[in-house]
Parts: sequence; C-alpha cells; structure tokens
Amino acid sequence: MNFLIGCSCGKQETSESNNIRDYLIQKATEISDNSLSEINTLGDWQNIRDRRYNELVEMMGLSDMPLNGNRSALNVKVTGIIQENGYHIEKLYYESLPGLYVRANLYVPDNIKEPRPGILYVCGHSGTQKVHYQAHPRKFAQLGFVCLIIETIQFGEVQGEHWGCYARGWFNWYSRGYNPAGVELWNAIRGLDLLSSRDEVDPEKLGVTGISGGGSQSWYIAAIDPRIKAVAPVCGASTLKAQITSRTIDGHCDCMMPINTYCQDFMDIGALIAPKPLLICQADRDGLNMIESVRELYNDIRKIYTLYKAPNNIGLVETPGGHSYHQISREQIFSFFIKNLMEKQVSPEEAGDIDTSKESLLTADELKVYVDGAPVDDRTTTIQDSFVKLPVAPDISNETELFAFRDSVKKFLRIKTFGAFPEEKSQFNQLLEFRSLDGGNFGEEIFSFMSEKGWRIKVDIHYAHKTDSMNPLVIVLRNYDEQRWESESYADDISKGSNIAFLEVRGVGEFGWAPELQWHVRRASAWIGRTVASMRVYDLLRCIEFCRTLPGVDPDKITIAARNEMSVVALYAALMDGKCESLILKNPPETQDQASDPSGKGSAIEMLNCLQITDVYQIPALLFPKKTSFVGSIPPSYRWSEKIFEKLGKEPFCTR
Repeated sequence: MNFLIGCSCGKQETSESNNIRDYLIQKATEISDNSLSEINTLGDWQNIRDRRYNELVEMMGLSDMPLNGNRSALNVKVTGIIQENGYHIEKLYYESLPGLYVRANLYVPDNIKEPRPGILYVCGHSGTQKVHYQAHPRKFAQLGFVCLIIETIQFGEVQGEHWGCYARGWFNWYSRGYNPAGVELWNAIRGLDLLSSRDEVDPEKLGVTGISGGGSQSWYIAAIDPRIKAVAPVCGASTLKAQITSRTIDGHCDCMMPINTYCQDFMDIGALIAPKPLLICQADRDGLNMIESVRELYNDIRKIYTLYKAPNNIGLVETPGGHSYHQISREQIFSFFIKNLMEKQVSPEEAGDIDTSKESLLTADELKVYVDGAPVDDRTTTIQDSFVKLPVAPDISNETELFAFRDSVKKFLRIKTFGAFPEEKSQFNQLLEFRSLDGGNFGEEIFSFMSEKGWRIKVDIHYAHKTDSMNPLVIVLRNYDEQRWESESYADDISKGSNIAFLEVRGVGEFGWAPELQWHVRRASAWIGRTVASMRVYDLLRCIEFCRTLPGVDPDKITIAARNEMSVVALYAALMDGKCESLILKNPPETQDQASDPSGKGSAIEMLNCLQITDVYQIPALLFPKKTSFVGSIPPSYRWSEKIFEKLGKEPFCTR
C-alpha cells in the first residue's frame, strides 16, 4: 500500500479544517440548501409528501399516538365562567392523555346563532401564559371567532419541563427520542378536538396562531393536523443554516426543533402545510430568527405553493423590532383569518389591534383554572419520563432470538440513530505523518486519514511485531479528559504483546474543542441529526476500516479498548462493524438514560433515539459470541448481557 509521507520539518497541507463549528455549519447548510432542492413538479412533491409527513410525526414523538381513529376521552371540566361585554370566558381543563391535563380559557362570543370559525391560540414562553396573551383570544372573540388559548407544560398554573437539554443537562432526551414539542403538539391536537366538539364551532373552519414557541407550534400543528385551514405563525421559525451559523440556536428552547432524525428543515414543514393559507409574521431584528433566513424560508416554501397553483396563499409580513408582535402583524393576522375562515374581506386597519389597557386585562386569579388545585394524578411535571414509550429489555432464550434482536437493533440504528452518516464514504487520503523506531518493539507510525469530508483524524500505531506478518491490533480510545500517559498505562495492562493503536476521535486531544463550547456542540449536533457520540462512533468505524488496510494488521483480530464514556462509542462501533474480535472496557456507563452536567461539559453519551430499541448494557450480548472483558468491576446493568451468555452456554464476562 502506498502512502504520502510527511516530514518532521514541514506541515502537510490538507483541506480539512477539523473545526467543529465549521463542520456544524457545513452540515446545517447542506440540510437547508437541499431541503426542497429536488422538487421541480407537483408530482415530485406528492411522491414524497407522505414520507415527509410520517417522518415529522415520528420526530415529534407521535408515532404511537392515535392521529386517526379513537382517542381517549377529553373529560373537559369547566371550573368557572367570566361574563364580559359581548363574550364570555370558560375556564376549563381537559385530559389530552390519561393523567395529562391542559389548562385553557375558551373565549366564546355571545348570542351565537350558527357555528363560528374556531381559533387555537398556542402560547409562547411567557411565564403567565394565558394571562400574558389574553388580549389575543379576546380580540378574536370580539371579531366573532371562538378562541381556545392553551397553556404549555412548562409555564402557567403548572410548571413542567421544556428546558431539559437547554438547562437541566437532560441530554438523554435525545437518546429517548423525546422532545417537549411533541407533548405540546399532542395537547394542541386535543385542543382542536375540544373546539370541534363545541356546538358554537364550525369544525371545518379552524385556524391556529401563536408567537415564539407558539409560533413554532403553529407550524407543527398546521403540518400535522389536516383540520387546520389557515395558520399564522409569528417569530417561530428559521433555517437550520442560520440557526447554527449565527448561533441563535443557543437562545432557543428545546421545543423549537424536533428530534431531527431525518435531517429536515422548516422548509419541509412549511411544504407539508401547503396549499393551506399560511401567513408568516417576522420581526426584522429578532434575536432568535434572522429576517434574512425567514425570507429564504418563505421563498423556498412559496415554490411548493406555486406548484399547487396557490402562490397567493402564502404571505410574509415583516415588522420592525425584536422578538415580539407589532401592531402591523397583529392586524394582518386578524384580517387574514377573517378572509380565510369567514370568507370576508376586511382590511387590517378595519380589523384593528388588541387592547392592552390596564382596565381591559383580567388578573391571573380571575383567569385561573385550577381554583381548587390541580388534579392529584396530573402528569404534567413528569410527562418527559413516559411520553415516548421505551421498550423493556427482551427475554432472550436462544441464539435465534438473540440474532433476530441484534438484526432489528442494527437496522433501527442505521436509520434512526446513525442515519446522518455520509451516504458515500470519503477517500481516506491517508498521510504518514510521523515514523520512528523508538515507539515500540518495531517502531511507531502516525497516520492521518479522512474520516469524512471536513474531518481528518490520526491514529498512532506502536508495533510489537514486524509488519511482514499478520498480528492482532488493539485500538485504544483516548479520553477527552485523560492525564498524560493514561492511555499508554492502560494499554500496557491489556495489550499482551499486541500491536497498539491510539485513537483520538472528535472532541478529544488534538481534535477537541474548548469545554465551554460543548453545550453548544451537543445541542447543535442533535439539530442536524447527529450527536457527539454518534460522530465518534463514525470516526472509530472509519479507523477500524483504515487499520484493516495496513500491513502487519490481521483484519480479523482487532480489539477495541475503551474507558468511561468512550466505552459507549466502542460498543456501538463494534456492533455496527460486526467483525471486531473482542472489547476491553473499564468503567462503562450503566445506561444512556442518565443526565449530564447542565453546562454540557463532561460525558456525552447520548445518541438519537437509541433507547427506543436498546441501551448500552445490552450491546455486549448483541456481540455474541465475541467476548467483552472488563477492567475492574462490571456494572450491575450489564448482568442482563452476561445472563444471555450463560443461557447460551458460553463463559460469562471476564474481569482483569
């Protein structure tokens, strides 16, 4: 095999930046630029629409929800009625799932003689929710609409969680495939059920609107629920390219992007709304959504509307100022819904603006739903633990069952955890960066190679044998926080005369980044269909593939050795590779369903959706009959894998 050889006196010129920010921007840009790029005809879109729809349903965590057919009873409870001039407010709550209650106010015009259009108003991230936004449903009622305003699970009368990854260190949400946006979307769908059930409401004339988090929810609801006939999101969406490039993602709640398994952007979501009337309202100095990116979003989605011969059904209203409403956007929204749900032409000026005068506003106590306290079985504060159903570890009795489970796990992971791996592998373009006769019995060689476009990593090989004969290789994964010579000491304890390769994957050593950037990297990676751990798995897989090409390496006798969080990388890489001889682990995590430091620093073992099919402690069994050894104690959770080896008549795991 021929290698380009570097020299110690000069730097090898390569095109890879090895900069994580450059990488994230590049991948986000690819997603945004390619979102609808292959759609040239209406037929093109219709051919993939159902797939995009089902992907969005899955990414929102609603695959197990009855989007069609029978749903659980809403069990609506009205706790009070406030009579106002020309309309009344029903203070109520409903049960979107058993034990999951949604607080709401229903604004109903007086003296309704025939069903009216209904508006679902979804709140943003204001702490007082329906109190803060009350002027909007009041105005809708004054215009003749029936308007239901619902609180989020995060704020209002009961305060649950939206900020798991954002502020709590619950990056295991990514592994669960959980996003609070999914709960909000389901609560909204059930809110539409409530509106549709009311005699005062025409179920064929429903609209949705909201700002910020309520803006993004408006996109989701209109894309998923066909009952929505018109939608007006405000300051609720941008392109992935802009979010990552400008780092506005850092200010966004976790609910602002689905678990992005299939690398979609808001252009895809907007295309699902077409050809329904869509009015995008956006402030031009929004600190969370750049106006330039919203214009790009609008123009891309408008192409789909044009294919439907409905380009006038989509509009963009730009307003001056920061992340907020403006009189212009509010009046445009009221006029928009009058036109599209009431079939009347009323100018924005005639429709008018909201009244926020002190005398017009009701207090939190007056609008309070839970006048006697929340239901005792309310799951709002813990819904993140149960909304996405996770499987119980299966009971495996024989090799047939084990191999069937392994095949299902690998198939799932390829699509739903590692789906963002490059479709085509890059050329290695390997370089021999350094060589010496001092690094092992028969010297040392450091190679660099392309893991994927934009990323070049190095493997440092210490030879215990001459390269004219085939010998085992142990790949030792370095840790991001290890002490000097720590990996070398670990290798001395486990190598038993094998050749040793030290590998630094992304985020480690020469290929690391500042610890302060880790929080951003973990969230941004997930928004583009990756995680730090999944990228590391890919780096290791590529290293295994590269090492098999080297003279002196027996391709069938490669062992991976890892410690701490890198054990997760080693286990998943060994599973996906399928040909490694064995693993040696020290202090592996017991589960991937565990929290991290809220700062984002430290262990990063999350992988998109993986807990929906397996967990790290199950992987050793899936490697059967390949052996996994442990340095030190074996974590209790791994007993599940060990029992399977015992059932199948193999020796249990050994410790060193």
